[in-house]
Amino acid sequence: MTPPPVPWTLRCVETGATYAGDDPRYRSDSGAVLDVIHAPPTPDDHTVDLATLDRRRASADPLDRSGVWRFRELILPVEHEYIVTRGEGSTTLYDSPRVADYCRLDGLQLKHEGENPTGSFKDRGMTVGVTMARRFGVETVACASTGNTSASMASYAAIAGLRALVFIPEGNIAFGKLSQALAYGARTIQIQGNFDDAMRLVEEVCHAEGVYLLNSLNPFRLEGQKAIGLEILQDLGWQVPDWIVCPGGNLGNSSAMYKGLAELKALGLIDRLPRFAIIQAEGANPLYRAFADGTETLTPVTDPETIATAIRIGSPVSFPKALRAVRNTDGIVEEATDQEIMDAKAVVDRAGIGAEPASCATVAGLRKLRDRGVIRADERVVGVLTGHVLKDPDATTRYHQDSLTGITPAFANGPVSCNATLDDVRRAIDSA
Repeated sequence: MTPPPVPWTLRCVETGATYAGDDPRYRSDSGAVLDVIHAPPTPDDHTVDLATLDRRRASADPLDRSGVWRFRELILPVEHEYIVTRGEGSTTLYDSPRVADYCRLDGLQLKHEGENPTGSFKDRGMTVGVTMARRFGVETVACASTGNTSASMASYAAIAGLRALVFIPEGNIAFGKLSQALAYGARTIQIQGNFDDAMRLVEEVCHAEGVYLLNSLNPFRLEGQKAIGLEILQDLGWQVPDWIVCPGGNLGNSSAMYKGLAELKALGLIDRLPRFAIIQAEGANPLYRAFADGTETLTPVTDPETIATAIRIGSPVSFPKALRAVRNTDGIVEEATDQEIMDAKAVVDRAGIGAEPASCATVAGLRKLRDRGVIRADERVVGVLTGHVLKDPDATTRYHQDSLTGITPAFANGPVSCNATLDDVRRAIDSA
């Protein structure tokens, strides 16, 4: 049975050219990325209101329990029978005085996307991407990944009964993430090169073999990731914070959150937008360089390198969308060194929250922006943590045992060895 026509179109971010909403494409004819453009509401359309969205939090309906599909009218009004969900979203918004003090802020709240089913924010986009794969009737899906995307796609594809192909840069993926792709049954192909090499290859494979691509180049992926921003506002009683701060790798998250909140404002459901701050690793910082130079042009980082593997990307596909988010909200782009990222991670972890290194670029960059006076101490700030602390346990243990090259751990908490006697255990306890 052929699905009915859809109430959205696809639009090129560069030329404005439009395409059918049910066209399974990822780029415009000019090669640029696409936005999903929803049909404007009619004057008598009252299907979306904040009270309804709030009531759904108490519902037992699986769609309402999802922190993506709870916002389905704002995300993608797709037929329910195609939807593939794992109850993603509904992550915690933490108050953390310890991390706020580290950033020299009066208060700070951290939205922890590592609490999603596969341990990262990718699940929010993947539930929509795999749903559209089912709607398109494809049998095989694929992605290039530094780890989190592959883990998420492999899981959702398995639930949907689809074959999954994962392309990873050989030797440049944390084992916690690689183990998920293998466990969920994805065919995992290691590429001799970096993520950008894998991304170029997976596009070629998808085009040649009729495979459906599920990287954030896919515009439907970003529709799901919009829900991070929507849920932040719902967590705050629909009060808009002054800043939303997030890491920047392939730049889908910042692009998606901005799009979702801009659409919410256009509907008259909020009256202003937060400012966006995107934090990149110093060794993988093409957006930071472009912003600092005042240019709209992407100059890729040829050999990106950072301990924060999830954002080790030199040619991000959502570059123009992320730049739009920053420019349109009077936002900013900052960079953080691996030293700053790992020290910030130690603070987040010690606060009892925990996150993978890439997530903690948020806190490292926020501290720098506070020191520069860009963000005031009394402003309301929400930082996004993108991945679970167990995504990269090797980086954590090596930091605390002072075995990371080029990093001097300011907050080391390594294990203490002692003999198996009560007196030696007492001395070991007291040595802390």
